[in-house]
Amino acid sequence: MRLDVILGPQQLTPAEMTGRVVAVIDVLRASTTIAVALANGARAVIPVESSDEVVQRAKSFGREHVRLAGERRMRAVPGFDFGNSPAEFTSQAVRGKTVLLSTTNGTGALLAVQGARDVVVAGYVNFSAALALLRAALRGGTDVSVLCAGRERQFSLEDAACAGRFVRHVRERFPEVELNDAAVAAELLDRRYDSQLDRLFTDAVHGRALAGAGFAPDLALCGAVDSHPVVPLFADRQITKLGPERER
Repeated sequence: MRLDVILGPQQLTPAEMTGRVVAVIDVLRASTTIAVALANGARAVIPVESSDEVVQRAKSFGREHVRLAGERRMRAVPGFDFGNSPAEFTSQAVRGKTVLLSTTNGTGALLAVQGARDVVVAGYVNFSAALALLRAALRGGTDVSVLCAGRERQFSLEDAACAGRFVRHVRERFPEVELNDAAVAAELLDRRYDSQLDRLFTDAVHGRALAGAGFAPDLALCGAVDSHPVVPLFADRQITKLGPERER
């Protein structure tokens, strides 16, 4: 059994994707936003590459059934219903709706995954739920990759530390699992910060940038471990919640 961490989509290789279960992490903020939207009753989240594509895809839905969401450099796209703040995706705002989402880093990472058996969106807010899926994959003999979205094609401290938490908890159950070097490094980061996620986000470039842009409340939402225990699965170009209506 293998558990590999990939520190950015630009480092992907087919061997690390094909036939595997892949967890995609963008802690600040796309992974969190997707989990919150689905936990609050969104029918689906559809990740798209650009804001222009969001507008084009929206034309295939009745306006009452769709919500447009997206950000560029942390700010909401003008004219969209939401940006990328998880606080916006309340039950009242998204229940029963399809959310079309384009973000600077997270949606691109999701769209970069090709050939995986399953793709799960993971973060701190749905940590235990996503971990259970990864453990089940390894128990069944399927290798796992954890892909960090990163920040503008650069290493992201918070994504790597979150990946390391998955590594650490997987190894508690499967100590014999083989790790790549990035997985070893990510686990060391998680051990350094442990439960001090406020310190992690303060040390992270993107965390400081969000706070400086007025999104400090989002950091608390993104670091609320297991606050939204859903398993968002990406298949057939949309992300839906694993549950009775969405069996694997």
